[in-house]
Amino acid sequence: MKKNKIYLATIFAAIIGLITIAADHIDAPAAQGTTADITDFYAFQGEDTSNLVFVANLQGLLSPSATASASFDENVLVEFNIDTNDDNVEDFVIQALPRDGKMYFFGPFTPTSTGLNSTVNESAIIGEVMITPYDAIAITSTNSAGMKFFAGPRDDPFFMDFARYGEIIAGNASGFNSPGSDTFAGTNVLSVVVEVPKSMIGSSGTINTWVEAKAKQ
Repeated sequence: MKKNKIYLATIFAAIIGLITIAADHIDAPAAQGTTADITDFYAFQGEDTSNLVFVANLQGLLSPSATASASFDENVLVEFNIDTNDDNVEDFVIQALPRDGKMYFFGPFTPTSTGLNSTVNESAIIGEVMITPYDAIAITSTNSAGMKFFAGPRDDPFFMDFARYGEIIAGNASGFNSPGSDTFAGTNVLSVVVEVPKSMIGSSGTINTWVEAKAKQ
């Protein structure tokens, strides 16, 4: 694998805060229908409260029949960005890049460049995991620093009743039903998950975090 590849952002999903969710199901024209489309981003405290978990979901609305043949694009880098001083510029990044049936992880490290362009030093791999096939038991790995990794297809966890939402927007309903109808029921996504000790991020307060999918330039 070559070192120091440059990647250019093609789709961007941002959130502010620690325990939160961002959703973006194929409504960005530049990313719609591509392998760089981010559907959701989740950031939350791990079961081990000393850790944080970051989850990026891509390629939404995959039917069960389409999921078996879906794969991560080796030309698309997934980058988790972490801002620790509230200036909305990434102080740390964790990068994930697929190669030959594995997902390789880099970081967290302080990037040499910020914003749309990213550099990956592929000699600095800090973790890797086999990509879990569809309808198989989840494959995970843990490195010596206590970071945990997963990559593969998962049921889309996002719940939204779009039919009811349309009725509300049209003025034909005053609110959502409980529990309503899950528009995404039966569809899948490709997930990239990394759990990292808080001590590796170097912040004890609130962080801003967002995820990007970046295509090779």
